[in-house]
Amino acid sequence: MTAEGGRMLGVARRMLGRVDLAEDAVQEALVLVWRRAHQFDESRGSAKGWLYTILRNRCLTMLRSEDREVPTEPQAIDRASEGALVDAAFDRLPSSADLRGCLEGLDEATRRAILSSYVLGHSHGEIAGRLATPLGTVKARIRRGLLKLRECLS
Repeated sequence: MTAEGGRMLGVARRMLGRVDLAEDAVQEALVLVWRRAHQFDESRGSAKGWLYTILRNRCLTMLRSEDREVPTEPQAIDRASEGALVDAAFDRLPSSADLRGCLEGLDEATRRAILSSYVLGHSHGEIAGRLATPLGTVKARIRRGLLKLRECLS
């Protein structure tokens, strides 16, 4: 866990936007890993993937929690929009990366929906609301897009 702790904290900080919440999320994720270690099945994926899935779910739970108010700093309001964050995440992918090539093969709306889900951690409902698109359309785009990505990357 020592080797992944710093990386986990970085992921949690990006998702939650606050260091104190990120530290809580990592702590809670590690406790969950300890308690659920018997549930890990290596035939379903790598240990690292399992670890980060638990962390991501913990962060999303914290974001959805109604009893936890996250203050917004005035500077944060002026920051780039979510669309710019999604674009920046895409732009950070190396041009030689297979994932980037496959994402470029998707239409703009599908790529934006998938990146909003995986980069920003938005649910399908949140994406539908932010893009002013019907929920069923968003779900279908993401599903078809992920199938195309799987096909392209294999």
